[in-house]
Amino acid sequence: MTRIISYNILAGGYDLRAKDTRRTHQLTKIISSVQPDIVGLVEAVNPRLTEKPTVIEEIAETLGMQLIISREFAQRRWDYPVALLTRLPIVYTKIHSRPDLLVRPLLEVCVKEADGQQLTVFLTHLSADFNRGWAGNHIRQREVQEILRITAPIRAEGKPHVLMGDFNTLSPGDAFKANFLLRYVLGLDIEYSSGQLISGLPHLNGIVPRRLRFLKPLLRTVAKSTVLSGLFDTAAYFYAPRGPIRPLRKLYMDCFRCLHPYERGFTYPATTPAGRIDYIFACPVLADRLTNCYVITEGEGMPADRASDHLPVAAEFCTLPNP
Repeated sequence: MTRIISYNILAGGYDLRAKDTRRTHQLTKIISSVQPDIVGLVEAVNPRLTEKPTVIEEIAETLGMQLIISREFAQRRWDYPVALLTRLPIVYTKIHSRPDLLVRPLLEVCVKEADGQQLTVFLTHLSADFNRGWAGNHIRQREVQEILRITAPIRAEGKPHVLMGDFNTLSPGDAFKANFLLRYVLGLDIEYSSGQLISGLPHLNGIVPRRLRFLKPLLRTVAKSTVLSGLFDTAAYFYAPRGPIRPLRKLYMDCFRCLHPYERGFTYPATTPAGRIDYIFACPVLADRLTNCYVITEGEGMPADRASDHLPVAAEFCTLPNP
């Protein structure tokens, strides 16, 4: 059995609202509860906090896992790199940096499973840029096309691989409780307006396009009304861009949706989940090996919303019998 987790740990695992305190203990409990073989970490390193060891180095040490970071290839000094933890032997590592096409580099790590087979993991964090409206959606579509180009050779060879991470995008047909997200962001916006900068967490100006910010008072009214919240959910369901996931679903298996066609599987925000934006996609070669996929809501008695603003996704693949 090979267990995989995809997890956005928020701002490198630091609580920037509490004087940069570490969330090592909380994150470790959530991750260790699954006893994973591979963990893909999004927002893995906070570029502003350089004191050693970092949170993910502490997690790797506690769990006895190897750590691979894409930090040296970060294209923007203030950006959060992705990283991968694994207890399996590493065959090779590649970092695909495409500054003109990918906002953040794509991390590729090939490992050897318990049965001796090789499994390649691709880890991504697509652009947010929600305040750019459909322009932000086009950026994510461009990123997906480049990722599919990078992964084309391994697909052509039929080698087992997964693509996972934070895609910042809803999947076609998935539910969306937009009023939950609205209330969450409005609550954070109070802290922003009071001068407290909460790096890594959303605020209205980061989501609402500049030309529509005159509607912010209306959004506050919507959040207070049950009727208006329902209408807001309906409108947002049809407005929310979903294009970047479509080409992925043509070539890959959405592990969660494959096993749970009618469950929501919301992953964000962790306190009041409103939508599913974190995924584990598997190539068709792995379809018969997928045995489980689920959203982790707690670990060893630790509620997952105390560890990060995202809920992690876990998938389990059975290993092949030895010939």
